[in-house]
Amino acid sequence: MNRKIAPLLITATALALGACASDRDGYPSLARRPIERLNTAPEPVATPEVPPAPPGPEVLNRLDVALGRARSADAQFRQHESPTRTAVAAAQGAPVASEAWSVATIAVSDLESARSDAMIALADVDEIYAKARIEGGDTTAIEATRNQILEMVTGQDAVLDSLKDALTQ
Repeated sequence: MNRKIAPLLITATALALGACASDRDGYPSLARRPIERLNTAPEPVATPEVPPAPPGPEVLNRLDVALGRARSADAQFRQHESPTRTAVAAAQGAPVASEAWSVATIAVSDLESARSDAMIALADVDEIYAKARIEGGDTTAIEATRNQILEMVTGQDAVLDSLKDALTQ
């Protein structure tokens, strides 16, 4: 008996709901009204542009320390570059794990270690830069310092790449 009642209930419900929606004139139109076409947004107010604040003495001091550290690392790198080139030249053609190859590999590793101090200085400057950008400060001095350190690191990377390539041949 329940099987016969269920289809009747579904049909009756559908007819009742359909009857509710038959009065189309009673509902408002969703079309745009004339008042909605008016532009009532206020005119933008021109505000004077305030230049970002320059870095304070503490930040400038940190930049000087980072640049000094990078220059020191670069000097140490340049000091070890020539002996490393000599060791790599002596190891060219030598089998892997030979004495000459091991000496050259250690020399290249020492050179990479000297480069790491410059990378730490670059990371310090990147931290200062990110903080200044977040706070809306002037980053001109920070970018100049960063570019100087980045130039040193890029030169060191080129030297290391050439030495590693020569060592693998």
